[in-house]
Amino acid sequence: MADDPRIRMLDAPGKLDFLHSRTVELPRAVTALEAWAMMTAGQPRWLGAAFRLRDAISARFGVKRIGSFSGKPVASVAAGDHLDFFLVEEAAPDLLVLTERDRHLDVMTCLSVAGRRLTVTASVVTHNAFGRAYMLPVAPAHRLLVASMLRKLRRRMAREAGTVPAR
Repeated sequence: MADDPRIRMLDAPGKLDFLHSRTVELPRAVTALEAWAMMTAGQPRWLGAAFRLRDAISARFGVKRIGSFSGKPVASVAAGDHLDFFLVEEAAPDLLVLTERDRHLDVMTCLSVAGRRLTVTASVVTHNAFGRAYMLPVAPAHRLLVASMLRKLRRRMAREAGTVPAR
């Protein structure tokens, strides 16, 4: 992660309350937006249920509902646009920087592409006890979710290229 200057984080790693980065080699090159669209398309039902549970609990603490990933194809985005519940902070073919900020915590997700290599980096800064408590279950769930989304992305791309049989 430190060797890719395009990766954006909310702050220096030592000042973050959560930092997770995962890199995968893809079957072919894609833009950061294409990777996002494929990763968030066709999410499993359990993820929708997890988002609904998150919304039900968090709303009691004044946190806005985020729903889930829409899975809608998006041809282009620019800074200031929204992708589902995220604000687009920066968009380029090789970089997509998304944020969600509230009084409890700030979240940044960065998708960085270099050739066939995709890196997904999430950084979080918490502002209070609720933000810290919120991250207790979210941090391990986030790691699992990103790993699952990246596996799904690689399988889908390999299937499209005809290099693996469909499941």
